[in-house]
Amino acid sequence: MLTGWVLCVAVIYGWSRQAAEGHADAIVVLGAAQYGGRPSPVLRARLDHALALWKSDRAARVVLTGGRRPGDLISEAAAGRRYLVRRGVPTQAILLEPAGRTSLASMEGAAALLQAWRDSLPAAVRDTMPRRASILLVSDPFHMLRLDVLARLHGLRPLPSPTRTSPISANRAVAIEYMLRESLALPTDMALMLWLRLTGGSMSSPTTP
Repeated sequence: MLTGWVLCVAVIYGWSRQAAEGHADAIVVLGAAQYGGRPSPVLRARLDHALALWKSDRAARVVLTGGRRPGDLISEAAAGRRYLVRRGVPTQAILLEPAGRTSLASMEGAAALLQAWRDSLPAAVRDTMPRRASILLVSDPFHMLRLDVLARLHGLRPLPSPTRTSPISANRAVAIEYMLRESLALPTDMALMLWLRLTGGSMSSPTTP
Protein backbone atom coordinates (compact mmCIF):
# COMPACT_ATOMS: atom_id res chain seq x y z
CA MET A 1 0.00 0.00 0.00
CA LEU A 2 2.80 2.42 0.89
CA THR A 3 4.56 1.57 -2.38
CA GLY A 4 1.40 2.36 -4.33
CA TRP A 5 1.02 5.71 -2.57
CA VAL A 6 4.65 6.64 -3.22
CA LEU A 7 4.22 5.71 -6.88
CA CYS A 8 1.08 7.86 -7.06
CA VAL A 9 2.96 10.86 -5.65
CA ALA A 10 5.80 10.28 -8.13
CA VAL A 11 3.41 10.20 -11.08
CA ILE A 12 1.66 13.37 -9.87
CA TYR A 13 5.03 15.10 -9.70
CA GLY A 14 6.04 13.86 -13.13
CA TRP A 15 2.75 14.96 -14.67
CA SER A 16 3.10 18.40 -13.07
CA ARG A 17 6.17 19.06 -15.22
CA GLN A 18 4.42 18.41 -18.53
CA ALA A 19 3.17 21.14 -20.84
CA ALA A 20 1.61 20.21 -24.16
CA GLU A 21 2.10 22.05 -27.44
CA GLY A 22 -0.45 22.42 -30.16
CA HIS A 23 -3.98 23.72 -30.44
CA ALA A 24 -7.31 22.65 -28.96
CA ASP A 25 -11.02 23.27 -29.25
CA ALA A 26 -11.08 25.12 -25.92
CA ILE A 27 -9.11 26.22 -22.90
CA VAL A 28 -10.59 24.93 -19.64
CA VAL A 29 -9.64 26.94 -16.56
CA LEU A 30 -10.21 25.42 -13.14
CA GLY A 31 -11.59 27.84 -10.59
CA ALA A 32 -10.00 29.12 -7.40
CA ALA A 33 -10.98 31.65 -4.77
CA GLN A 34 -12.23 35.12 -5.64
CA TYR A 35 -13.03 37.98 -3.30
CA GLY A 36 -15.92 40.26 -4.20
CA GLY A 37 -15.37 39.61 -7.89
CA ARG A 38 -11.60 40.03 -7.72
CA PRO A 39 -9.63 36.87 -8.49
CA SER A 40 -7.26 35.62 -5.81
CA PRO A 41 -3.57 35.45 -6.75
CA VAL A 42 -3.98 31.73 -7.53
CA LEU A 43 -6.99 32.30 -9.82
CA ARG A 44 -5.33 35.33 -11.42
CA ALA A 45 -2.28 33.23 -12.33
CA ARG A 46 -4.53 30.68 -14.02
CA LEU A 47 -6.49 33.37 -15.87
CA ASP A 48 -3.31 35.13 -17.04
CA HIS A 49 -2.02 31.82 -18.40
CA ALA A 50 -5.32 31.16 -20.19
CA LEU A 51 -5.23 34.69 -21.61
CA ALA A 52 -1.75 34.09 -23.00
CA LEU A 53 -2.90 30.84 -24.60
CA TRP A 54 -5.93 32.56 -26.14
CA LYS A 55 -3.84 35.46 -27.47
CA SER A 56 -1.48 32.88 -29.04
CA ASP A 57 -4.46 31.38 -30.90
CA ARG A 58 -4.03 28.05 -29.14
CA ALA A 59 -7.85 27.84 -28.82
CA ALA A 60 -10.77 30.04 -29.82
CA ARG A 61 -12.90 29.42 -26.72
CA VAL A 62 -12.29 29.63 -22.99
CA VAL A 63 -14.32 27.59 -20.50
CA LEU A 64 -14.26 29.08 -17.00
CA THR A 65 -15.29 26.85 -14.12
CA GLY A 66 -15.98 27.37 -10.44
CA GLY A 67 -19.04 27.97 -8.31
CA ARG A 68 -19.73 30.10 -5.26
CA ARG A 69 -18.29 29.56 -1.82
CA PRO A 70 -20.44 30.43 1.21
CA GLY A 71 -20.86 34.19 1.32
CA ASP A 72 -19.79 34.81 -2.29
CA LEU A 73 -21.91 37.19 -4.36
CA ILE A 74 -20.69 35.82 -7.69
CA SER A 75 -19.10 32.59 -8.83
CA GLU A 76 -15.43 32.02 -9.50
CA ALA A 77 -16.32 31.50 -13.16
CA ALA A 78 -18.12 34.87 -13.34
CA ALA A 79 -15.19 36.63 -11.68
CA GLY A 80 -12.91 35.03 -14.24
CA ARG A 81 -15.08 36.22 -17.12
CA ARG A 82 -15.01 39.79 -15.82
CA TYR A 83 -11.20 39.59 -15.58
CA LEU A 84 -10.72 38.24 -19.10
CA VAL A 85 -13.26 40.53 -20.77
CA ARG A 86 -11.46 43.55 -19.30
CA ARG A 87 -8.32 42.24 -20.98
CA GLY A 88 -9.79 41.87 -24.43
CA VAL A 89 -11.40 38.43 -24.60
CA PRO A 90 -14.87 38.81 -26.19
CA THR A 91 -17.78 37.51 -24.14
CA GLN A 92 -18.86 35.26 -27.02
CA ALA A 93 -15.55 33.38 -26.74
CA ILE A 94 -16.21 32.50 -23.09
CA LEU A 95 -18.32 29.63 -21.74
CA LEU A 96 -19.21 29.57 -18.04
CA GLU A 97 -19.58 26.60 -15.72
CA PRO A 98 -20.60 28.53 -12.57
CA ALA A 99 -21.85 25.67 -10.37
CA GLY A 100 -18.96 23.27 -9.76
CA ARG A 101 -17.50 23.36 -6.26
CA THR A 102 -15.06 20.49 -6.89
CA SER A 103 -12.70 19.50 -9.68
CA LEU A 104 -14.95 16.56 -10.56
CA ALA A 105 -18.11 18.68 -10.76
CA SER A 106 -16.31 21.38 -12.73
CA MET A 107 -14.99 18.89 -15.29
CA GLU A 108 -18.42 17.31 -15.64
CA GLY A 109 -19.92 20.74 -16.26
CA ALA A 110 -17.20 21.74 -18.72
CA ALA A 111 -17.69 18.54 -20.71
CA ALA A 112 -21.45 19.19 -20.88
CA LEU A 113 -20.86 22.77 -22.08
CA LEU A 114 -18.49 21.66 -24.81
CA GLN A 115 -20.86 18.93 -25.93
CA ALA A 116 -23.71 21.45 -26.15
CA TRP A 117 -21.47 23.77 -28.17
CA ARG A 118 -20.55 20.99 -30.58
CA ASP A 119 -24.19 19.97 -30.90
CA SER A 120 -25.07 23.55 -31.88
CA LEU A 121 -22.78 23.45 -34.91
CA PRO A 122 -24.06 22.54 -38.37
CA ALA A 123 -23.92 18.81 -39.07
CA ALA A 124 -21.49 19.39 -41.93
CA VAL A 125 -19.06 21.02 -39.50
CA ARG A 126 -19.52 18.40 -36.77
CA ASP A 127 -18.78 15.61 -39.25
CA THR A 128 -15.31 17.03 -39.87
CA MET A 129 -14.41 17.20 -36.17
CA PRO A 130 -12.81 14.48 -34.05
CA ARG A 131 -15.27 12.54 -31.91
CA ARG A 132 -13.85 13.95 -28.68
CA ALA A 133 -13.29 17.65 -28.02
CA SER A 134 -9.71 18.63 -27.24
CA ILE A 135 -8.99 20.95 -24.32
CA LEU A 136 -6.00 22.80 -22.90
CA LEU A 137 -6.19 22.22 -19.15
CA VAL A 138 -5.19 25.25 -17.10
CA SER A 139 -4.59 24.98 -13.38
CA ASP A 140 -1.65 24.65 -11.00
CA PRO A 141 0.95 21.97 -11.83
CA PHE A 142 0.00 19.72 -8.90
CA HIS A 143 -3.54 19.48 -10.33
CA MET A 144 -2.66 18.22 -13.81
CA LEU A 145 -2.78 14.44 -13.38
CA ARG A 146 -6.19 14.37 -11.69
CA LEU A 147 -7.64 16.80 -14.23
CA ASP A 148 -6.23 14.71 -17.08
CA VAL A 149 -7.88 11.56 -15.71
CA LEU A 150 -11.21 13.30 -15.07
CA ALA A 151 -11.23 14.89 -18.52
CA ARG A 152 -10.65 11.54 -20.22
CA LEU A 153 -13.38 9.90 -18.13
CA HIS A 154 -15.74 12.63 -19.37
CA GLY A 155 -14.91 11.99 -23.02
CA LEU A 156 -12.46 14.83 -23.61
CA ARG A 157 -8.93 14.89 -25.04
CA PRO A 158 -6.85 16.82 -22.51
CA LEU A 159 -3.61 18.69 -23.14
CA PRO A 160 -1.86 19.81 -19.93
CA SER A 161 -0.95 23.49 -19.74
CA PRO A 162 -0.18 24.38 -16.11
CA THR A 163 0.54 27.90 -14.98
CA ARG A 164 4.02 28.37 -13.55
CA THR A 165 3.34 31.74 -11.89
CA SER A 166 0.94 30.68 -9.13
CA PRO A 167 1.88 31.48 -5.52
CA ILE A 168 1.52 27.76 -4.85
CA SER A 169 4.32 26.94 -7.29
CA ALA A 170 6.48 29.72 -5.85
CA ASN A 171 6.54 28.07 -2.43
CA ARG A 172 8.16 24.64 -2.59
CA ALA A 173 6.78 23.47 0.76
CA VAL A 174 3.24 24.48 -0.19
CA ALA A 175 3.56 22.83 -3.61
CA ILE A 176 4.66 19.56 -1.98
CA GLU A 177 1.73 19.77 0.45
CA TYR A 178 -0.71 20.13 -2.43
CA MET A 179 0.85 17.18 -4.26
CA LEU A 180 0.42 15.02 -1.18
CA ARG A 181 -3.23 16.08 -1.01
CA GLU A 182 -3.63 15.13 -4.67
CA SER A 183 -2.40 11.62 -3.92
CA LEU A 184 -5.57 11.19 -1.85
CA ALA A 185 -7.90 13.25 -4.05
CA LEU A 186 -7.07 11.30 -7.21
CA PRO A 187 -8.19 7.83 -6.03
CA THR A 188 -11.15 9.43 -4.22
CA ASP A 189 -12.42 11.07 -7.41
CA MET A 190 -11.87 7.89 -9.41
CA ALA A 191 -13.89 5.90 -6.87
CA LEU A 192 -16.65 8.52 -6.99
CA MET A 193 -16.68 8.42 -10.79
CA LEU A 194 -17.04 4.62 -10.66
CA TRP A 195 -19.96 4.98 -8.24
CA LEU A 196 -21.66 7.54 -10.48
CA ARG A 197 -21.24 5.29 -13.51
CA LEU A 198 -22.71 2.31 -11.63
CA THR A 199 -25.67 4.31 -10.28
CA GLY A 200 -26.25 6.44 -13.38
CA GLY A 201 -25.85 9.60 -11.32
CA SER A 202 -23.97 12.83 -11.82
CA MET A 203 -22.45 15.49 -9.60
CA SER A 204 -25.63 17.56 -9.98
CA SER A 205 -28.16 14.76 -9.58
CA PRO A 206 -29.96 13.59 -6.44
CA THR A 207 -28.21 10.21 -6.63
CA THR A 208 -24.84 11.79 -5.92
CA PRO A 209 -23.62 10.67 -2.46
